[in-house]
Amino acid sequence: MLLSVVIVNYNVKYFLEQCLSSVFRSGQGLEMEVFVVDNQSVDGSAQMVRERFPGVRLIENKKNLGFSKANNQAIRLAKGRYILLLNPDTVVEDDTLPRVVEFMESHPDAGALGVKMVDGQGRFLPESKRGLPTPGVAFCKIFGLSALFPRSRFFGKYHLGYLDKNKTHKVDVLSGAFMLLRSEAIEKTGHLDEEFFMYGEDIDLSHRIMKAGYNNYYFPETRIIHYKGESTKKSSVNYVLVFYNAMIIFARKHFSKKNARIFSMLINLAVYFRAFIALLARFIRRISWPVTDAAVIFGGFYYLTNYWGHQVLAPDSANYPPQFLLYMVPAYILTWLASVYISGGYDRPLSLFRIVRGIGIGTVAILVIYALLPVHLRFSRALILLGSIWALFSMILTRTLHTLVKHRTLHVGGPVQKRVLIAGEGNEAGRILRMMRQGSNASFIGLVSTKNDTPRTNGSLGHIGQLNEIIDIYRINEVIFCAGNMPSQKIIDHMSMLQDKQVVFKIAPPESLYIIGSNSIDTFDEMFAINVNSVNLPANKRNKRLFDLAVSMLLLFTLPVHLLTQKNRSGFLKNLLLVIAGRRSWVGYHRTPVIDKLPRIKKSVLNPGDALPGKVLDQDTMNNLNSLYAKDYKVENDFQVLIKAYRLLGRKAG
Repeated sequence: MLLSVVIVNYNVKYFLEQCLSSVFRSGQGLEMEVFVVDNQSVDGSAQMVRERFPGVRLIENKKNLGFSKANNQAIRLAKGRYILLLNPDTVVEDDTLPRVVEFMESHPDAGALGVKMVDGQGRFLPESKRGLPTPGVAFCKIFGLSALFPRSRFFGKYHLGYLDKNKTHKVDVLSGAFMLLRSEAIEKTGHLDEEFFMYGEDIDLSHRIMKAGYNNYYFPETRIIHYKGESTKKSSVNYVLVFYNAMIIFARKHFSKKNARIFSMLINLAVYFRAFIALLARFIRRISWPVTDAAVIFGGFYYLTNYWGHQVLAPDSANYPPQFLLYMVPAYILTWLASVYISGGYDRPLSLFRIVRGIGIGTVAILVIYALLPVHLRFSRALILLGSIWALFSMILTRTLHTLVKHRTLHVGGPVQKRVLIAGEGNEAGRILRMMRQGSNASFIGLVSTKNDTPRTNGSLGHIGQLNEIIDIYRINEVIFCAGNMPSQKIIDHMSMLQDKQVVFKIAPPESLYIIGSNSIDTFDEMFAINVNSVNLPANKRNKRLFDLAVSMLLLFTLPVHLLTQKNRSGFLKNLLLVIAGRRSWVGYHRTPVIDKLPRIKKSVLNPGDALPGKVLDQDTMNNLNSLYAKDYKVENDFQVLIKAYRLLGRKAG
């Protein structure tokens, strides 16, 4: 056996499907075996592999064993002279596997090999080649010196930025996303260290291979797409903790006690520093719009107060006391902002209707409270109404300006209506178009032939060689490549050439039901699949929680009545307390195995089937009702279920 490919998968079914398609296409003619080790995925990955790729050797784990242990399971069974560790969120070029094997055959000193990686937009990923993270290198990386001086031989050692990314080099560390290993070297160095759960195992293995007398090569003459290189949330606190803990394990294992102690001190400092920065950045992002709105509204109110007092009213009656601007105006502003927040005005995508609704509700609330205040605190209804008009106008204005600068459009909320181009031919392009129209609100602009110099036909905007001009002329912001009509290297070529344009690239694998883009690994709804994520949108999660609290408070205030009417009084009281505490919801899914594939929500007392009292529903029907509940969530639906199944509020939550 020449080559064994090992892929460890965890809940990325659609990426795995595309990855395997590219592997088998690239490995045609090679004596090759492919392993998929599934770490207890709940998205149907294992079933997909069995159905679509029966030749794959599938290992199904009963729990998530981590990256190292899962890889070792397959490595122990592998018979290949070379073993390729490959991430499932990758796409290899059609000639990648034969070319890397050929390189290893002609370089007996090579213990491991990595390739040039690009992200889902065609941009080079610097982690394709790395230096050993010594304390000095780690210091430069942690405190941003390597980012400030990427080409420096002193500061840029982490990503070896001073080495030409288009030339072959011997390097210290290769990425575990694509690491071709010589079996002979693995026998000498041992398998992946299972102390590393995730991250760091590739650095450790690269270092051990070099210590065993082999070289690690960076080989840029073939490329892969690595989606996660772009989409991993590297600013998250969880990533910081897991990654730097792996670095500490590495330091203790390979450095002297003194250097390991220094390294650990740096890492611990980095954890606190990066965690603080991550939390601060997240906090700033969340409050940036409310703070901006508050400042702009207050500025307008200050002007309105002076104008209304000196120009409209008589000077003697226009002396608003300092308390008005110091206390009353901020209270008005907080009410408006809170109403806009509850209405969903700060959610993505931006909606002017939700802002208008929030300002309207806030204004009504202010006027109601105003009428109940003592006379000496009632300063001016006119100023409240004028202030509400200014609040609405200023919010719309600031968002319009922001959208104009960021997206070059006056459509507030960004380019919601995507202008999509399909690069493909015949039946495959037609299949993709039908999928797109079924699951997306995008606007299909036209087809581009994948063959250069092809005469333009009906529905065709030109050929692939004119893609750059077509994108500019038709203002395209999304391009879908049909992988069944184009080799992977041609797709990557075009992505790389057009990486500076504001265009999203997606790839449609042949025969797949999903179209995968650069952000799909984090945002399922970026794929042109039927969107079943509605219940998990921020506005819906908030509205669902508010509904639960409102119902619970109403039930609590009228408790004696419900204790007389409920079938299970003790269960009712228990559920009431659990819902108030946020541990349960009044309405949610019926418990079936399929709900693991739906957006996660709290366990619930009632389910959509309870809206059909007296009917016996089979599991398929309940699965469909669950899917519809997730896809088309509305608070009204919860209310209808609760009314029809009121007497069941005391049953055990499912």
